[in-house]
Amino acid sequence: MRLQPVPTTMKTGLSQRQQLLQKLSPQQIQLMKLLQVPTASLEQRIKEELEANPALDEGDQDSSVDEFSNTEQESENEDYQEETYELDDYLTEYIEDDPSSYKLRANNYSTDDEEAVIPIAVQLSFHEYLEQQLGLIKLQTEKEEAIALQIIGSIDEDGYLRRDPISIVDDLMFARNIFASEEEVSNILKRIQELDPPGTAARNLQECLLIQLNQRLEQKNIDDDEHEALHVAHKMISKYFDGFSKKHYEKLQRQLGISEDVLRAAMDEILKLNPKPASGYSSQSSNRMTQYVVPDFIIENQDGELVLRLNQRNAPELHISDHFRHMLQDYSHEKAQGKLSRSQKDAFRFVKQKVESARWFIDAIKQRYETMYRTMYSILQFQYDFFQTGDQKRLRPMILQDIADITGLDVSTVSRVANSKYVQTEFGTSRLKDFFSESMQTSEGEEVSTLEVKKILSEVIAEENKRKPLSDEKLKDILREKGYQIARRTVAKYREQLNIPKASLRKEL
Repeated sequence: MRLQPVPTTMKTGLSQRQQLLQKLSPQQIQLMKLLQVPTASLEQRIKEELEANPALDEGDQDSSVDEFSNTEQESENEDYQEETYELDDYLTEYIEDDPSSYKLRANNYSTDDEEAVIPIAVQLSFHEYLEQQLGLIKLQTEKEEAIALQIIGSIDEDGYLRRDPISIVDDLMFARNIFASEEEVSNILKRIQELDPPGTAARNLQECLLIQLNQRLEQKNIDDDEHEALHVAHKMISKYFDGFSKKHYEKLQRQLGISEDVLRAAMDEILKLNPKPASGYSSQSSNRMTQYVVPDFIIENQDGELVLRLNQRNAPELHISDHFRHMLQDYSHEKAQGKLSRSQKDAFRFVKQKVESARWFIDAIKQRYETMYRTMYSILQFQYDFFQTGDQKRLRPMILQDIADITGLDVSTVSRVANSKYVQTEFGTSRLKDFFSESMQTSEGEEVSTLEVKKILSEVIAEENKRKPLSDEKLKDILREKGYQIARRTVAKYREQLNIPKASLRKEL
């Protein structure tokens, strides 16, 4: 049988088809961005908007100035058409904008209230502190000083030097046109390692601990028992660091030929050392500020009844500038009579655009307030038992969709509200996202939150015998005895999420 090719034909022509595209107005985009902003960044964003838009004003509004009449509004809209943007286009244009938001004035704050200002901790940076000490190591030449500065600049934010001497030699050659040898760099490095804080410029944890132990052993005000413990600790770190890091205590006793009491004393001395020498200083950037958590919501217990309010300090009331209102009224009146010149028409369009932008911002602020309150109120009602008692075991399984169903909001909107937001209660301040969790069934078929399981897991580990910590398999068995049907790998996952190390690393003497 012979196969014949089947002739094909191509048809060309025009056709129509329906396509659903998501387009968002600038006001909707404004609201989306404002919902993501925590209260701590709110005031700054309002200031930016006030500076960018002269039609936006703050403070009490002149009561003699009313909203535009319908006639003026209709006249204003004759040659104005509200724009809509493709979502991708808008995000591309504004993706780098700083976050912002607005906060409405609450009834329980008056205009006379003092503004709450977040303090900024001013602190000398770690690298500046090291540079100030260079005079202590008595550098003889400009070359030695340059090598020292290069080494200090190469130290990371934990206080470690992650670059080897040959790499620093190359850095000096290419960046400073200074020719140095590995030996010169190593000699300067040893002198920098004598600076405060102890352990600075170590190349690994072992060297960091040894530097600190050497300095402790050189001190004269230590007794014989402390000196013996420090000597054993030094020998343990220098010769048996692998066994130390894996907590093989019985093996260490045999290798060192010491009793358990001596080993415990040596371990106590090691625990006094700082594995991150730079931890007590600010980051490499001297402009870094200490971060403070500012709650976005406040829940108070008033005679057994929970009351929710938004944290609304430091946010002015916003309104459209009276001057711009009058200008727009005048231009609208002149336009209705056909008296606008070309330059006046340009001014009219500018004023109108700024006024509309101010209206969008004010309306987005109001919607932010309503959306945030609505979402948090639903979370409060859903987790009412927890907010009354503070007991994490009372937390119910809750996902974003649950709150979206209650509020009628989109899941993405609920997610924006929950992200980077905090709520202050009488039991402390918590992240909103911490209240969301999946559910699991107990042996009796009851649905419980995974947060409850994590809480019980952390309690079991806290009460374990640290000399014989519980393995994940044993933790699984204990949880199952309590009615939580859970697999060993899930126990390991929850343990890691709680930042709890595995059994071998939890072992103590």
